[in-house]
Amino acid sequence: MRYISRLPVRTHSGSVFGADNEMRGDMSTLQATRSTAPWAADSGYLYNAAGEAGPVATLILAHGAGAPMDSDFMNAMAERLATRGIAVLRFEFPYMAQRRLDGGKRPPNPQARLLECWREVYEGVRRQVQGPLFIGGKSMGGRMASLLADDLGAQGLVCLGYPFYAAGKPEKPRVAHLADIATPTLIVQGERDALGNRQTVEGYALSAQVQVSWLAAADHDLKPLKASGFSHEQHLETTARQVHDFIQRQGR
Repeated sequence: MRYISRLPVRTHSGSVFGADNEMRGDMSTLQATRSTAPWAADSGYLYNAAGEAGPVATLILAHGAGAPMDSDFMNAMAERLATRGIAVLRFEFPYMAQRRLDGGKRPPNPQARLLECWREVYEGVRRQVQGPLFIGGKSMGGRMASLLADDLGAQGLVCLGYPFYAAGKPEKPRVAHLADIATPTLIVQGERDALGNRQTVEGYALSAQVQVSWLAAADHDLKPLKASGFSHEQHLETTARQVHDFIQRQGR
């Protein structure tokens, strides 16, 4: 992994957990090298820089409900995007940061607290990053970003496996705000996603600013059925390419 910052986790309230405490465990497997973003030294972020030439844009990428910012999926996407010239900054919501301290599983924070955390991270990064700044995330992280995208004035929104509805409850869609969203939005979705399959989602009325890109036979983690002829690796590469192309289009 290139240019990774391994740093203390900052919660929504601004308090910082020391790196010697919470960055052990899963994070110990990550390569920690000098970051090309000195401003991140006091923040609770993982940062994949885009190389010496500088980034085309920066994407703040939030994790999903059940996995941390350094999950295999999040690592894979951050690395692939960084090689395409997009700097990726990852953070953790308070409940996930606490999990690093005590190892106990707990549900996500209430929505208001998740949004507060997202807003704090965005505002802090916006003060430091020059150039286009995009927001998004995996599943819940992307959904929370979508609720704030217009208000924050983000350049664009990227959602990877959007939770259009809770598992087994397609009759209760969570899409009202997506009908009116003004922020350019890319949703990369698996055709058989249990939180938003193609047949169901194509019946929703979404804003003209929302582009949904379907991955053949893929699930919520964008992993396809073997019988599809596609591999997970191929779908991750396709996702990274589509995100890159989307971000480039918004910068024109």
